Amino acid sequence: MRKKFSASLFAFSFLLTSSLTAVAQDAKYSNKNALPEIGVVASDAISLDKEMIVGDAVMRQMRGQSPVISDPVLDEYLQDLGNRLVVHADNAKFPFEFFWVNNDAINAFAFFGGHIGVHTGLMRRAENESELASVLAHEISHVTQRHIARRMQAQQRSSPLALASLIGGVLIAMANPEAGIAAMQAGSAASAQLQIDYTRTNEQEADRIGISMLARAGFDPNAAASFFSTMAEEYRMVSRPPARLLTHPLTETRIADARSRAGDYPRRYLPINKRFELAKARIKARYSFKADYAVEYFEAAVQQDVQRSKEASLYGLALAYMRKEQTEKAKKIMDELIAGDSSNLFYLDALTDIYISLGEPLKAVELLSPHVTHNPRNQVLALNQANAYISAQKYDDAISLLKDFLLVKKDYQIAHQLMSEAYQKSKRFSQMHQSKAEVYALYGAYNRAVDELQYAYNFAGEDHLEKQRIRARIKQFRDQEERLERL
Repeated sequence: MRKKFSASLFAFSFLLTSSLTAVAQDAKYSNKNALPEIGVVASDAISLDKEMIVGDAVMRQMRGQSPVISDPVLDEYLQDLGNRLVVHADNAKFPFEFFWVNNDAINAFAFFGGHIGVHTGLMRRAENESELASVLAHEISHVTQRHIARRMQAQQRSSPLALASLIGGVLIAMANPEAGIAAMQAGSAASAQLQIDYTRTNEQEADRIGISMLARAGFDPNAAASFFSTMAEEYRMVSRPPARLLTHPLTETRIADARSRAGDYPRRYLPINKRFELAKARIKARYSFKADYAVEYFEAAVQQDVQRSKEASLYGLALAYMRKEQTEKAKKIMDELIAGDSSNLFYLDALTDIYISLGEPLKAVELLSPHVTHNPRNQVLALNQANAYISAQKYDDAISLLKDFLLVKKDYQIAHQLMSEAYQKSKRFSQMHQSKAEVYALYGAYNRAVDELQYAYNFAGEDHLEKQRIRARIKQFRDQEERLERL
């Protein structure tokens, strides 16, 4: 039952919200300001409450079945960038969660409940932060305009069979957008035309609202058109374009319209954003490039000074050295970088890993302590400090820090994994199994989570209060699963 449910969720989230279509027809309309913001109207297809429940379930399945990156430094950067846009979005009904997918395709997607995924391949190709922000603003607009619910309504009005064929795309579309599109095109001609028209309307609306959001947030409103043009030019002669162009077709009309809309706002010439360049270097060094090539690439970048940011090139080189276990070389670079920017989270994270690798975790604790004191719930600082505590065998300190952190970020996977490790190494096996249960629950694997809680119950001994808490958590997991089955 749960497997079938998760498949339906994937079909709705990826296919509906990203508005997949194989047809790239020109959208011809005369008044660029005439499109109504109809997405805020309540939909009888799915309520906001149910949308959040479904979105949470999809996110759990995503963690378990796709290459979602758990990287506190990159997560911190992306969430901060997304939040800077969301505060300028109209009709944001719930908190947004932004996350990375380790996939070299140029793509991003949104789904129920304010979840927005960004492929690492898209970050690699963005020339500046405004271009990355333009993609996020577009996806945020899909969510605030409730394009999922509207598409569901349209499909239901057209034909139940069309909706059934849409659901059938399932995980195929996550791994292979072309195959998912083929599955969607299996419906009737009338339904297919509705799909084309509705997709075009969604894209026009998301472009219009996204560019406005981009400008209000202080980014260059021309970034959307420049990113569109770069992608369209690069893949003009390619027989099989990347996923981004399949899910969001680029026509000459759309590019021209984005350029025209940007003209309504003052152009901003923004300086190179250091955090953007560091995040891009981190993705290349840790995720996109193989270890040997990463060293060659960043050594050349430092020598030739071809990167937009010399610091980003050095940082990327240090990460590449770490992957090759050339820790002393990495440390020399990071010591120089942090001397000029002592509170930089990218640098603090790298130096923590270096000290732990060198068997000197207490130096990492000392490095991080003043920063953690001022910001104890920052995910980069808290999780690195907890990791350093565990490596230094200061398990109680790690557990205390992680408990405090999980009060505000209860669904952060790495925190639960570190908690489980701290409990295991301190031989607190009941708590260890409870932490493992939380990790399984984050994947939507409720049966495995309940199994871990039953192990925890057996280790609880005569601690009746602990046993009562475990029983209550077992009931919560079973209730969550039953609630999903009733949707």
